[in-house]
Amino acid sequence: MDNEKIKRIDELTALLSEASRAYYAEDREIMSNFEYDKLYDELAALEKETGIVRAGSPTISVGYEAVDSLPKERHASPMLSLGKTKSREELAEWLGDKEGLLSWKEDGLTVVLTYQNGELLKCVTRGNGETGEVVTANAKTFVNLPVKIPYDGELVIRGEAVITYSDFERINAEIDDADAKYKNPRNLASGSVRQLDSAVTAARSVRVIAFALVSAVDKDGKAHDLAHSMSAEFEFLKQQGFTVVEYEKVNAGNVVEKIGDFEKKIISNDIPSDGLVLAYDDKAYAESLGRTAKFPRGAIAFKWSDETADTVLREVEWNTSRTGLINPVAIFDSVELEGTSVSRASIHNISIIKELKLGIGDRISVYKANMIIPQIAENHDKSDDLIIPDKCPVCGAEAVIEKAADSEVLKCTNEECPARKLKSFVHFVERDAMNIEGLSEMTLDKLIQAGLIKEFADIYRLRESREEVLKLEGFKEKSCDNLLDAIDKSRETTLPRVLYALGIPGVGAANAKMVAAHFDDDISAIRAASEDELSAIDKVGPVMASDIYRCMHDENFLAVMEKLLDRLSISKRVNSGDSSLAGLVFVVTGSLNKYASRAELKEAIEAKGGKVTGKVTGKTKCLINNDVNSSSSKNKEAKALGVEIISEEDFIKQYLE
Repeated sequence: MDNEKIKRIDELTALLSEASRAYYAEDREIMSNFEYDKLYDELAALEKETGIVRAGSPTISVGYEAVDSLPKERHASPMLSLGKTKSREELAEWLGDKEGLLSWKEDGLTVVLTYQNGELLKCVTRGNGETGEVVTANAKTFVNLPVKIPYDGELVIRGEAVITYSDFERINAEIDDADAKYKNPRNLASGSVRQLDSAVTAARSVRVIAFALVSAVDKDGKAHDLAHSMSAEFEFLKQQGFTVVEYEKVNAGNVVEKIGDFEKKIISNDIPSDGLVLAYDDKAYAESLGRTAKFPRGAIAFKWSDETADTVLREVEWNTSRTGLINPVAIFDSVELEGTSVSRASIHNISIIKELKLGIGDRISVYKANMIIPQIAENHDKSDDLIIPDKCPVCGAEAVIEKAADSEVLKCTNEECPARKLKSFVHFVERDAMNIEGLSEMTLDKLIQAGLIKEFADIYRLRESREEVLKLEGFKEKSCDNLLDAIDKSRETTLPRVLYALGIPGVGAANAKMVAAHFDDDISAIRAASEDELSAIDKVGPVMASDIYRCMHDENFLAVMEKLLDRLSISKRVNSGDSSLAGLVFVVTGSLNKYASRAELKEAIEAKGGKVTGKVTGKTKCLINNDVNSSSSKNKEAKALGVEIISEEDFIKQYLE
């Protein structure tokens, strides 16, 4: 089959889907109706000719499905794990005189896909290797998966459902609440595939990377002849329209060199991976080797060597956040990692505690994820006797375990918890919210303890209590007046800042802008909106819509909001109509000279229709960094991907003036 035709199908599917989203969801046109119809006809003709139809194709309508639970199904053959090694030389010995295929070990959720008569019949997760969950409705929303293929027999393949780093960054960028952000692409992919509502899966941009052909049997029951070659199987899967894992043919003489080539690509690889897989290309030989009790002998996994250190868990510290989440932090004997001394690591949630089977005094291995964030890699003792508190460590109220973002979390039930109150004030004054300079967490704590602020509006009454503020430790005439001036300056603000500052669950700075823009900066219209109307706003969805609606009908929340609004001057944003940066993606790093902060530069870019993300990818237009020649990780990523690096001043001249 002509690979150019498959490539064109992918291009047209993506382009037409973007055009539909722009027209129906964003009230803008990126192409004329005539051009859309012409491209639509071209896509339909190519799909008919090749027999390949992507899940996201505008020529089909895949209805979303919601279920109460996911049915279980036993796999026809067990899905075994692979034996592992971290020795490159061992892989050369393992190959011997045979040829092999070296490929990425993608980091997501393994699924088994079955096609009959050219159509997707079912998709089942790996589960425990013996039994998985049926997620067929969700699979039909995977962005790169063909729901129709030219092969008209029965085809069974295995693939890894993944979320790319760029999509992960995009999804997290829309969640400004640090507690609600997803921890890594793998967990997000796993949770997205196993959603009970396929509409949620569809919003997550899940992709499938095929890595094995299980069977291909024609209508007469005859196995498809692929010369018992794994590389031939991969080429066959490409012809069916599947995205196949990147691979290289290797032998004992060059496998170590090829591993080095893969290692160089890690920085620019947008698909999460946790190592490589080496398999014999000769399938008959691989199958003749059989398997151990746990592993097949025809393939082996190579894991990158992290710098780890063994230590002893001494304590778990529990910290209450502004949303009431009580976050666990591991305290252990200090160790050296990547040149620094480390004695603490976030455990993130209760699910990870249970998975690691932690107990005080356990011997644990720790490492730095991405060479930055300390994490627990392994628990050697697994005593599994860590006591999870049933009371908030700050206020003593009941603490309960809840389900959130596909994980179990511990939460304080007291809405008036001092820790929650302090953190909510910290959030209120931060840069993307009310942006009150000088009002630190320590200062806020003093003001709360002194009874000078009990709710947000009280901050704007502090000038009336100037003499009381001056009595607090650390305040002099000048520092007090500077703080009061900063508070007065923040009175002139915008509705998106206020919505974000109020701390509505799940509503980040970006979401607040979209909600405010949808209602033309009219808070009365937001209060009067139905859940359905809120849910229809781009990037809002039913869960966030429900939270906004609940807050806008909660007497206590409304009372706090009304008192605050009485003290503020809300200005409507002026739409200049300039969309010169529409469709362009930028990354900002380092210190700035012209703009006071990255947030201000981000607002200037967004005002012209551009987008700012945190990760450099192939889609990035340019990296803005005043230290153009620095050896920072972002500069390295940009150079590896051929992305232009320009200074702030040059960026302003080229894109903003």
